[in-house]
This record gives sequence, C-alpha cells and structure tokens, in this order.
Amino acid sequence: MKISKDEVEKIAHLARLEIDDSKKEKIAEQLSHILQYIDKLKDVDVKGVKLSSGAAFMNNVLRNDEPEESPGPLVTLANAPQRDEDFYIVPRVVK
Repeated sequence: MKISKDEVEKIAHLARLEIDDSKKEKIAEQLSHILQYIDKLKDVDVKGVKLSSGAAFMNNVLRNDEPEESPGPLVTLANAPQRDEDFYIVPRVVK
C-alpha cells in the first residue's frame, strides 16, 4: 500500500504533529514500506501453530464489586488544594 504525502499530512494533523515539508516525502516512503511488510505477514500460513504467549491467556484479575461504606468528605477532601465545605473547588475551564 502506497502512502501519499497528503495522507502523511492528514495523519500528522490528527496526531497533532508538526512535520517539515522536507521530511513528509521520506515519512510517506517509510510508512509505505511498513505497510508492505504487514501485507507480507498476511500470506504467512499459521495453521496448526499453537499460541505461545500473549493476551489470549490472561484472566480477569479484577476484584469482586462489593458495596462499602463511604469514607466521607473529611477523608476524600483531605488533600484537596481548595474546598468549599464538602466540595472541591476547581479552576473554571469554560467561559
């Protein structure tokens, strides 16, 4: 799969990256080589090959969800930089 210079610009924009015009062509070429290599991996015959490691063997390690008594505002707000009675005070983000 061939990646164009325009596609590199779109990817850079989505990733919020600034790329010099002089490097865009080289990056497009490098990405094209990576995708060509991945296309080759599609042709590998893996029938009969057992999985040897990876996330497929992981078990869920979460604890049981059991209701507990709330520690209360004295504990939860103990390290708050600013508070107003039982509430956090945070900087305004929307005007």
